[in-house]
Amino acid sequence: MAAASLSRLSRRATSSAVAAAPSLRRLFSATSTAPAAQSAPPPPPSAASAAEAGADRVRWDYRGQRQLVPLGQWMPKVAVDAYVAPEAVLAGQVTVHDGASVWSGSVLRGDLNKITLGFCANVQERCVLHAAWAAPTGLPAETLVDRYVTVGAYSLLRSCTIEPECIIGQHSILMEGSLVETNSILEAGSVLPPGRRIPTGELWAGSPARFVRKLTNEEIMEIPKLATVINDLMQRHFSEFLPYSTAYLEVEKLKNSFSIPL
Repeated sequence: MAAASLSRLSRRATSSAVAAAPSLRRLFSATSTAPAAQSAPPPPPSAASAAEAGADRVRWDYRGQRQLVPLGQWMPKVAVDAYVAPEAVLAGQVTVHDGASVWSGSVLRGDLNKITLGFCANVQERCVLHAAWAAPTGLPAETLVDRYVTVGAYSLLRSCTIEPECIIGQHSILMEGSLVETNSILEAGSVLPPGRRIPTGELWAGSPARFVRKLTNEEIMEIPKLATVINDLMQRHFSEFLPYSTAYLEVEKLKNSFSIPL
């Protein structure tokens, strides 16, 4: 009697184990394949998607040099007949008047205050013009380069005022609040300290700059002529950026040399 009951219990347990086996196999198979599915690497991107991603990366990472850089509400203003070289950079509150020229590599950074370049003035290669919020001397902190002023290459001007018809030699430094009065010359390599004034009609030189002598009438008459000569040279450079440039001259040379009817 006991043996029969035990046999029935063993058959019932075996049948229940056999019935539960598929569900256990499904459970174990699911748990064993889940980590594999989670750790599987994503499929490689297609060529089209890779090209699109590369194009986006190039478009967003490329930062070319811009000639005019607006800062907030301030946009550089350049007159129609003024020349700004392609390698020059004007940023913020910068105004370039008629006939003025800014040559290659120069930077006029008006992010803190105004920078003004007057009529027929020229800023030659690799110059830096900047303006501070305020000058320690209490004088105007704007940078003003007035008409017929020549600023030599590699010069640094910061919150200074240069009145009409002056020459600033190459590699000169004019610091905050300095003033160069009309018909004056600052020799090359000079440093004008903050708040220093060069009176009209004088020649200064040195570091720091000191009085050298009075200018003669002939020298004073030559100052605006130098600016005019540079303006004439600027017109030749400016013509290369017009729609026709000077390519037609090369065509004329070919026409005359080969006698080809055009």
